[in-house]
Amino acid sequence: MVSLLTEELVQMGLDITLFASGDSQTSGKLISVCPRPYSEDASVEPKVAECLHISEVFERAADFDLIHNHFDFLPLTYSGLVATPVITTIHGFSSPSIVPVYRKYNGRCHYVAISAADRSPDLDYLATIHHGIDLEKFPFSEAEGQYLLFFGRIHPEKGVYEAIQVAHKTGIKLIIAGIVQDQDYFDSRIAPQLDGTTVEYIGAVGPDRRGKLLSRAAALLHLISFDEPFGLSMVESMACGTPVIAFNRGSIPEIIRHDETGYIVSDIDQASEAVAAISAISRSACRNDVERRFSSARMAQDYVTAYRKILEPEAGNEQ
Repeated sequence: MVSLLTEELVQMGLDITLFASGDSQTSGKLISVCPRPYSEDASVEPKVAECLHISEVFERAADFDLIHNHFDFLPLTYSGLVATPVITTIHGFSSPSIVPVYRKYNGRCHYVAISAADRSPDLDYLATIHHGIDLEKFPFSEAEGQYLLFFGRIHPEKGVYEAIQVAHKTGIKLIIAGIVQDQDYFDSRIAPQLDGTTVEYIGAVGPDRRGKLLSRAAALLHLISFDEPFGLSMVESMACGTPVIAFNRGSIPEIIRHDETGYIVSDIDQASEAVAAISAISRSACRNDVERRFSSARMAQDYVTAYRKILEPEAGNEQ
């Protein structure tokens, strides 16, 4: 999201400096304290890299009109030390225990929620801005899909086993794609169900295979058991023309238009019935809705409006 936003803002003519790892590719000015991300380089001590990364931004604060923070709550603790305004996109709350930090800086920093469902009642928000995607990377297909798809991390809260249940009830093949985040869950609940015929696991899928996988599916099953802050895979699926069947949790009603771009259901039986009715959903309608509501250009324009509210309060109030 940060990369897409940066690229769109640069195209709009804004002067953008991106603070990220040294191997990042950007049209903006890149400043880094770490040559590679610590998730890919075991020699990098995460806490040290994080501290150096945040301090580098705020020690240069006077160079900028605005600091846009996507790095959770830690940078907020620097915000009282600089005059430059700070806007923070809250990408979900990892735990209720971090809310006191956001509450402390509620009057000083400006908060953006990524969905209405993820707003905390304890905080004030400048705006709610849904994520956007690069539509060119998601090929649209009008053709009827060939299989059911689970696309996401393999974890109990993401509904992998529930998707398998739907596949068994409908008799339609399920393809599972994603990284294994909970190995015990995979070994005990998922692996025994893998027969290569009704249920197949193909591992993690990168950008090179993602579009083809999504566009050839009949439906994406998103049967989550937690209040998801957003759910990017749903938008990516619909961009390819593939409707989504999802449990009504978190941001789901903000993303799926029931009966238009998918079905919002309550249990396995309803999900199975939705699979039987999936051909009633127009794949073109799915794509058109994403083009209208979830493009990276729309996301960037919404953020520019938010920036203006901070830097030009009178102009922002006229929006």
